[in-house]
Amino acid sequence: MKTNEAERRSFIKKAAVGGLLSLSLPNIVLSAFAAGKVQKVSLGKGDVVLFQGDSITDAGRGRTETAPNNAKALGSGYAFLAAADLLNAHPGKDLKIYNKGVSGNKVYQLAERWDADALDLKPSVLSILIGVNDFWHMKNGNYSGTIKTYRDDYKALLDRTKQRYPDLKLIIGEPYALLGTAVNKGWFPSFHEYRYAARDLAEQFKATFIPYQTVYDEAVKSAPAAYWTPDGVHPSIAGARLMSLAWLEAIKG
Repeated sequence: MKTNEAERRSFIKKAAVGGLLSLSLPNIVLSAFAAGKVQKVSLGKGDVVLFQGDSITDAGRGRTETAPNNAKALGSGYAFLAAADLLNAHPGKDLKIYNKGVSGNKVYQLAERWDADALDLKPSVLSILIGVNDFWHMKNGNYSGTIKTYRDDYKALLDRTKQRYPDLKLIIGEPYALLGTAVNKGWFPSFHEYRYAARDLAEQFKATFIPYQTVYDEAVKSAPAAYWTPDGVHPSIAGARLMSLAWLEAIKG
């Protein structure tokens, strides 16, 4: 039997990120987004997509690789996996995707390198995941910042960015933590304040918010926390894939 033209077009359409991937997203991701209405980001031709953050975003990326869409430069985490799906689904959009996450960074350290690693790249889509080190390093005595420091520094960084690029499409990821080898019960409930601050800033700046904590909380219903993030912060392969799917859920097909 010959496949007619309409069926062929339908299959091609479903093969895009917004089609086939959306149909196969794990229920845990869909459940995590069900509570709130996600403001999805549209991608335009020639968009520059920049991932920023700490080690979760860094994921061992090659510092000497500076070209966009470079596998070594994108690391081995959620940013690489999300980029792979975006580039595969949108070959005609000429997307340029960068990862400039740096392991150990707190918000003030993002600010110190923001011109070279963010603004000078002229991003049209900026994704930021930052906050776990602002809490973690304070808790272990290596940093004197507080939740107010985090909130104020983050707001100043976003103000600076939007002043430079008022039409920037902004994505803010929720800081998250699960019990693991690096995370104990003493983290909670204080850590949640950093989650709430990130969510509040996303609302204030009309950014798309990705509820990573909720995603992981749903995930542990199907497998132990160590399966997704052994130390409670850094994702396993499965956790990185889960995060990339959550990130893609915030993108229009």
